Amino acid sequence: MGEKTNPPKKGEAARKERLAEALRANLQKRKAQTRSRRAGDADKQSARDADQRSEGLPAAGKMHKD
Repeated sequence: MGEKTNPPKKGEAARKERLAEALRANLQKRKAQTRSRRAGDADKQSARDADQRSEGLPAAGKMHKD
């Protein structure tokens, strides 16, 4: 109760500012992802990416079920 609160240091203010900016950027990115998924653009993009990837792990083709 009788404790004094310390004012934030300059470094703390700068850190909070950077974190707030990163949070805003992340939110904007996630909103854009959601919008593109609603529009179907993400499906087209992921299909295009899937065409460029190899088919699974090389060792996966050697596995056989008995």
